[in-house]
Amino acid sequence: MLLVQQIIANKEEYIKALEKRNFNAAPILDKVINLDEERRATQAKLDNTLADSNKLSKEIGMLFKNGEAQKATILKEKTSQLKESSKSLSLRLTEIRDELTNLLYTIPNIPHSSVPDGQSDEDNEEVYREGDIPVLEDGALPHWELAKKYDIIDFELGVKITGAGFPVYKGKGARLQRGLISYFLNKNTDAGYKEYQVPYLVNESSGYGTGQLPDKEGQMYHVTADDLYLIPTAEVPVTNMFRDDLVNESDLPICCTGYTPCFRREAGSYGAHVRGLNRLHQFDKVEIVRIEKPENSYQALDGMVDHIKEILKELKLPYRILRLCGGDIGFTSALTYDFEVFSTAQDRWLEISSVSNFESYQANRLKLRYKDINGKNQLAHTLNGSSLALPRVLAGILENYQTPEGIKIPDVLVPYCGFEYIN
Repeated sequence: MLLVQQIIANKEEYIKALEKRNFNAAPILDKVINLDEERRATQAKLDNTLADSNKLSKEIGMLFKNGEAQKATILKEKTSQLKESSKSLSLRLTEIRDELTNLLYTIPNIPHSSVPDGQSDEDNEEVYREGDIPVLEDGALPHWELAKKYDIIDFELGVKITGAGFPVYKGKGARLQRGLISYFLNKNTDAGYKEYQVPYLVNESSGYGTGQLPDKEGQMYHVTADDLYLIPTAEVPVTNMFRDDLVNESDLPICCTGYTPCFRREAGSYGAHVRGLNRLHQFDKVEIVRIEKPENSYQALDGMVDHIKEILKELKLPYRILRLCGGDIGFTSALTYDFEVFSTAQDRWLEISSVSNFESYQANRLKLRYKDINGKNQLAHTLNGSSLALPRVLAGILENYQTPEGIKIPDVLVPYCGFEYIN
């Protein structure tokens, strides 16, 4: 969430910057500024009214003490009017604050200066590529056919139990899935990230804290009886562990990792491009989250990118990195890099990780601050990244590592899985 004082100071700059997102910010920023002016004027009136009321109360006390009850009674009528006025002003002040907060929730983050112009994912900028795309034997299969051939993922059984988008992993498929989770977590903890196990359901405040609400409300599963939400990513509970916290500067950076299943309604997602593991309603993901001092956050973002590059290099999967354009970047992000692995059997790139710097946008919603060396409270910067999302990594391994003898397991995963081939 943007700070009102920053909007006032940088209005024209923000309007121009948000044009990258194809977002017409001028009307809403004007409304924010006008509401803030009304808020300050109403607060001043309330403060003056309360001061007058307190002053009269003291005068009334002195009049009663001096035996001037009649004068005191007249002033009491005036204080009653002031109390009614202060009550009305307090109610209006609450309305203005709520309206202002709800308005600020609708404004996306200011994109970083390096974010390229563009309307959609077709305008994203490729910034890095590594790995050779393997040449497969004739008759190579997409992962959903391989899953059926080797009986390692059962999509139909998932439909029977729940519905489309909830696959059942079986035998070596389940063991490979478990091995990937352990491998990712070990890589993250070895890099200095502290591991957490967090709830899979969050309350409304957590959804607002990291920006899933109200922006992505329709994409989240809502447990209406308890007003809880199934998490779309571990980013939500992990980052919200620090909601309303004031940390010391010496505590930064705070580096967290965690494995969770993720739940996404993915409303409106249909077609051949979402077959198999390409898009699911429930999937597993290992996440990394960082809380940083503002001056260090972009160096930290580069470090997160390098960390994920190392994982993909060890998995020996061909991948590329995209800098997302203004029309494709997430609502809360200032800068995002997407990692995509090449699916040889599908002849297309599949997104497997998204690494983002939110700057102070989430921290302002979360009220996540740190006390600097001068004793002043400052908003921290938050970052997060998939390290990694399992379905498309698994799809890439199945398709790129298929051989006539079966599916070869990447060497780095063999100790985690306990086998070298799926056959």
